[in-house]
Amino acid sequence: MPRSVNAVASRARRKKILNRTKGYWGRGKNVWTVAKNKWEKGQTYAYRDRKNKKREFRALWINRINAGCRINGISYSVFMGELHKNNIELNRKVLADLAMNNPEAFTAVVKMVKK
Repeated sequence: MPRSVNAVASRARRKKILNRTKGYWGRGKNVWTVAKNKWEKGQTYAYRDRKNKKREFRALWINRINAGCRINGISYSVFMGELHKNNIELNRKVLADLAMNNPEAFTAVVKMVKK
C-alpha cells in the first residue's frame, strides 16, 4: 500500500501559523520553523504576562491609594486595616480611582475610617 500523506491538512496547519505571524520581523513572518518557534514563544509570553498584568495593576492601585492617604495624613497600611475593621467594602481598584479622579470623595472615605 502506498504511503498516504495528508498534504491539505499539513498546509492548512502551516498556513494558520504563518497567518498568525504576519507582521513579525525578519524571517519570523515567512519561514515556517522560525515562525512556529516565534509564535510559540509569543504564546508563552502572553500567558505569563496575563498574570503579571494583574500584579502590576494591583501595585499601581496601592501606590495611588497610598498617595491619597498620605495627603490626608494616614498611612496606607493603617487605612486598609481601618477600612476592613469598619466593614467598608471598597476594593483597591475603586479606591485608587477615587483617589485619582475624585479626591473629595476619597477624603470623605478617609474621614469615615478615622472616626
